[in-house]
Amino acid sequence: MSERRLEGKVALISGGAGGAGGAASRLFAVEGARVAILDIQQEAGRRTLEEIRAKEGDATFIEADVSDPDQVKRGVSAAIEQFGRIDVLMNHAGTVIVKPFLETTLEDYDRLMDINVKSMFMVTQAVLPGMLERGSGVIVNTSSISGVTASPLESLYCITKGAVLQLTRAIAVEYRDRGIRCNALCPGFIRTPHGLREIDELVAMGETTVSEDISASQGRMCEPEEVARAALFLAGDDSSFVNGSALFVDNAWTAAT
Repeated sequence: MSERRLEGKVALISGGAGGAGGAASRLFAVEGARVAILDIQQEAGRRTLEEIRAKEGDATFIEADVSDPDQVKRGVSAAIEQFGRIDVLMNHAGTVIVKPFLETTLEDYDRLMDINVKSMFMVTQAVLPGMLERGSGVIVNTSSISGVTASPLESLYCITKGAVLQLTRAIAVEYRDRGIRCNALCPGFIRTPHGLREIDELVAMGETTVSEDISASQGRMCEPEEVARAALFLAGDDSSFVNGSALFVDNAWTAAT
């Protein structure tokens, strides 16, 4: 049997309790990583932790709101205290607000920027010094096809996911020569509670053709495990010369636009 692709690594996954983040937590553990799950979803986090441990994986769940600076510091410190270091960071935590642009409030803007962008900024700032001290580290940020394409009723989401792509590029360029790789994932619509809720809210707001649009542009819904496998590629040594890139997990949606 070949060596597991994350053997001996420690991975911290924000938003790693459920959905595609949960799939990544489970897959990274199967591939040999010790996994720290950083998430606000207590029940989902404990369930994913139990699933990992049932397969003899090594993981911990740390409840934290990653939009809160103090909780980020405590959460990252707890992960390092338990596992000693962090070799791989997957910034996956995020959400969506579906609203017409003119009905979008400053409170909406602040909330989505805090969850989708500031969280990645803060978690990366907390993790990166240890990576730099060791001279190696991998960061995977979850953006979206909405980082490069626009859709009605999701102006804030598009703004935040575009910002994630620029954060990814900036980190890669600044720290490439110090052993750090930073890349982004850009999934399309995923069959997760988050993705299904997004579709339901779009339909409720009058975008009644969204299912047909997904079928035409993406072919089918993406499964969470397919996003996890793309994240594994970026996290592991198979992508050792991939840096500052965006990997689209969308079955050619963006290629056709």
